Amino acid sequence: MEPIWLPVLGLSGLLGLAVLMYPASHRLSIPYTVLLAITGCLLGYFAEWGVDLRHLGIIGDFLGSLNSFSISSDAVLFIFLPVLVFEAALGIDAHRLIDDIAPILLLAVIGLIISAFMVGYTLHWVSGVSLIACLLLGAIVSATDPVAVMAIFKELQAPKRLTVLVEGESLFNDATAIVLFGILSAVLLGNSDGDIFSGVQSFFKVFLLGLLVGVAIGYGFCSVLSAMGKYPLVQITLTLSLAYFSFILAEHYLHVSGVMAVVGSALVVGSFGHATLSHETWEKLHETWDHFAFWANSIIFVLVGMIVPRIMGSISLNEWFLLGVLVLIAFGARALVLFGVLPLFERKHSAAKISLAYKGVMLWGGLRGAVSLALALSIMENVLFAPETQRFIGVMVTGFVFFTLLVNATTTGAALKLFGLDQLDPVDQIIRSRALKHSLTQFQNALKNKAKEHNIKSELSDSILKQYREDEEAVNKSLAGSRELSENDWIRVGLFDLCALEKAGYLKQFEEGFISTYIVRRILAQAEDMLDGLQTGDAREGYKKSSTKILAFNWRFHLALTLHRRFGYSKGLSTHLADRFEILLSSQTVMKENLLTALPKMEPLIGKKSRETLQALIESRLQKTEQALHMLQLQYPDYFLMLQKRYLSYLAIRLQEADYEQLREEAVISGEVFKNLEAGLEARIRKIRSRPALDLHLEPEKLVRCVSLFSDFPPDRLNHISRLLKPMLAVPDEIIFKEGEIGHAMYFISSGCVEVEVQPEPVRLGSGEFFGEIALIKNNPRTSTVKALGFCDLLVLSDSDFKLFLDDNPEIRQTLSETADRRIEMDH
Repeated sequence: MEPIWLPVLGLSGLLGLAVLMYPASHRLSIPYTVLLAITGCLLGYFAEWGVDLRHLGIIGDFLGSLNSFSISSDAVLFIFLPVLVFEAALGIDAHRLIDDIAPILLLAVIGLIISAFMVGYTLHWVSGVSLIACLLLGAIVSATDPVAVMAIFKELQAPKRLTVLVEGESLFNDATAIVLFGILSAVLLGNSDGDIFSGVQSFFKVFLLGLLVGVAIGYGFCSVLSAMGKYPLVQITLTLSLAYFSFILAEHYLHVSGVMAVVGSALVVGSFGHATLSHETWEKLHETWDHFAFWANSIIFVLVGMIVPRIMGSISLNEWFLLGVLVLIAFGARALVLFGVLPLFERKHSAAKISLAYKGVMLWGGLRGAVSLALALSIMENVLFAPETQRFIGVMVTGFVFFTLLVNATTTGAALKLFGLDQLDPVDQIIRSRALKHSLTQFQNALKNKAKEHNIKSELSDSILKQYREDEEAVNKSLAGSRELSENDWIRVGLFDLCALEKAGYLKQFEEGFISTYIVRRILAQAEDMLDGLQTGDAREGYKKSSTKILAFNWRFHLALTLHRRFGYSKGLSTHLADRFEILLSSQTVMKENLLTALPKMEPLIGKKSRETLQALIESRLQKTEQALHMLQLQYPDYFLMLQKRYLSYLAIRLQEADYEQLREEAVISGEVFKNLEAGLEARIRKIRSRPALDLHLEPEKLVRCVSLFSDFPPDRLNHISRLLKPMLAVPDEIIFKEGEIGHAMYFISSGCVEVEVQPEPVRLGSGEFFGEIALIKNNPRTSTVKALGFCDLLVLSDSDFKLFLDDNPEIRQTLSETADRRIEMDH
């Protein structure tokens, strides 16, 4: 029996050797994954050909232990792939992914199917191998591999949109490849279930349900992560559990795509994690996952390389020829999809248009790797497949994968340079030059002052400053030779920076405990909507439109309002109004403390005129936000005071916490004392953490007492009247009813103000007054339109209860009739 220390030696040595290839790859200017694969091939050669190295001591033992390591399809799929895919999807901007989801899915689904069939039919015609086996090979090699693609693109620091397109395609096309693989494998083995209908059904099940399972699990884990706020190590470790749990649950138990489940869960964590975890934990999470992916990448590519000598060791001349045909037709099919099929889609969807340069890099950068080899290994490990089919698939896939690693991966950087994608775009180049000029000017002045303070001879400082003056002159030449950006360009640049600052401000408020997890997610989503508004057309109009939309009442609020009016359920409405309070207060603070204070610093980069335009935009938005907040404050003054008190309590705790931190850093207090003081602050935070509930004050008995018409009524009569009147909250600018409508109710104003649109000028009615009685008394359509000017507490009397109400209150009947007659006369 092999001693336990031997495989431990092999694993530790393998990991150590693999990670040492990282600095070597930079020194040799070879992509890290390529060097790993080459290293694996060399190790595989020693293991495969039985070279006797026992005389080398520990080195010989290490090389001998490699015989106990064998890569299998299950090892790739269940051990390495969840980690690598989760890390890759975690770093993708979900918002950008959604922007380009149409071309990504087109390439991942339609493009892969076209490529698989082109490869399959061509190889069948050239080789004479069965059509199904060739189609199976086409499905395997047509899927770009997320592991290989992302490793290369991360090293090359490709443009953001290009990275999202290529990485998004490589993540999504895996499900399509696996579905095709399953269907064609079933046909090849004589399984009659492999028909087109079941294939389409299987695709939707594997792809969409896998994604939905991942999203659902991701949301669940985010809730757990939020509850573990005090334990960052627990939060980070739980994300590792999430990667494996979502993959195994989807793949093994639900029989849907495990990769898509991992993608879905990672996208959820990537989208909401920064609003669930503290900033420090979020940074540590990404750092930890970089380590996980680095270790997994390091081992998997070495292990994959080790199988090459075994599979490719006895390749024949005919197989070399078929491999050459496979390379040509695979890249030809991909070129057809990118330059032939995709443009047809772009004609109808111009927003999804991809430049020729991006398509060129996508063609050459579509690497294949561990996923393709895992599918090939699953065939080679399955004794039900004929030996010649196993040999054909194994040799072709292995050879093709290594061609893309050795040729494409090593030249993708050159392709980026060829298409000019390794450079900043013109706008960013100008911004960089302006920023560099500003920095050089500030730096030179600061260095001169420091030299004077320390009595350093001017000759010494001048000799150092000479190089920086030359740099400044080069920057000035660059700026003089560059095209001048339009004002709209500079405004767009400034607004992008302001949106980034706004998001940072909200995250800081969340970390300090001023806003909840739910609220920070809401306002971060709103900030993303504003970024979307800057993408096309006039940046100012896009920003105005999106910021105005933020202040509007969304569909969730209107749903809560409908539930309140139809069924009397007001808890949801109370929660939404409390959320609105919190969002408006948070936005007001960020605009004042972050955006307006940042504008003077931006002026050297964007110019005075653009800065003034941006300031006007922010001040206008701030004014509208404060107006919306003021309306809420007028309606619920007591609740506003409670929120202010809660804010001051949090502020006091944070100031005290900062003082404790300073005392600890200055060694005035020990770590034990600091922890004890922190525990006291935590107890205070727990007391104020829960947001106070908002009382809408919509009890009919209370509202009736606020109407002057009923002020002199005794309590028993007020109680009787309140049973006939239904409370209703009207929101600012809401049309309560329109002129010409059939009237089914009249309204009493308990608090607030409405505007009646009559000629020659509108009339305003305030607390204690009523409206809508004319339609019920005269049995006529509405004579005017009535709109709420702010939040209004109304009491609604339906037409079905109107007669009973008047019969019980004859004095009110007379008042309503006289008022109705007077208002009709005024209208005429």
